[in-house]
Amino acid sequence: MQNILVTGGAGFIGSNFVKHMLATYDYNIINVDSLTYAGNLENLTDIENNPKYTFVKVDIRDREILDKIFSKHNIDTVVNFAAESHVDRSIEDPELFLSTNILGTQALLDTAKKYWKVNLEDKHCREFKESVKFLQVSTDEVYGTLGATGLFTEDTPLAPNSPYSASKTSADLVVRAYHETFGMPINITRCSNNYGPYQFPEKLIPLMINNCINDKELPVYGDGMQIRDWLHVKDHCTAIDTVLHKGEIGEVYNIGGNNEKANIEIVKLIIENLGKSEKLIKYVQDRPGHDRRYAIDNTKITTELGWSPSYTFEEGIKETIEWYLANEKWMGKIVSGEYMDYYRDMYK
Repeated sequence: MQNILVTGGAGFIGSNFVKHMLATYDYNIINVDSLTYAGNLENLTDIENNPKYTFVKVDIRDREILDKIFSKHNIDTVVNFAAESHVDRSIEDPELFLSTNILGTQALLDTAKKYWKVNLEDKHCREFKESVKFLQVSTDEVYGTLGATGLFTEDTPLAPNSPYSASKTSADLVVRAYHETFGMPINITRCSNNYGPYQFPEKLIPLMINNCINDKELPVYGDGMQIRDWLHVKDHCTAIDTVLHKGEIGEVYNIGGNNEKANIEIVKLIIENLGKSEKLIKYVQDRPGHDRRYAIDNTKITTELGWSPSYTFEEGIKETIEWYLANEKWMGKIVSGEYMDYYRDMYK
């Protein structure tokens, strides 16, 4: 593992992962991102001059440019973060999610297969070079929703309930099919809800922090009792790192933070930390198909690969709030223009 292609590396999780890998290993990181609304190169200003780091602006559906990148940089590892990822937006524009998340993943797989086979001339060759791997970063939303009890395991049937989760489920199945049909060396990781620095403010935690800071209403869907298992982004990065280096080819690994919290509980915790009033809370109409509860069983990755989350939610949310308070300028540049138009439309 020397030349890692990270797709979607200017986004929230991707940019944290790029910085983690550069700080931990002597690898070359080639970051490709189409820089849609959630991609932000300001997330990476502290490493942009690192000689081990290269950025290329490209849509992963552009096979011609992908071919040039694989050829020029001798790519031996792909970590695919690139995806349209916000459920609300997928309800407004399902086609964009299906195209980017499914066809983009297929384009990456086809390009990797072309360069990684032992016999490049044999289109049916199932043997791949040593030390190559395609890691698909997915989500627990592919499993659908849980009742009051139980946890998602790697064997839980896939039952997506939104266009976003359906597109991620489809991408996962394409990745699996390339392993079964062509012998592609792959892993799939499925994480619970992430939080931490550099998260785009359409997501719950940064949205509530920013609105609290500015004494704006805090829009909460339905009764706010939707439960999620929260995972600090730095823990997610170390988990992906672990799967890259130790994961058994062809396997799926769930990544959870062991931190189940209801949305309204998180909102009130942010209010308390910032010394604001709960009168800012405004309950709004729930979104269609809103899953009630997610919870991850991470036994497989903890027992087989030796990874475990390091953050408790209480220390993680405190650190996250402090980061946003110290980076109000970063947030201020984002919550303008197109995003604010979208925000007003979603929560009107």
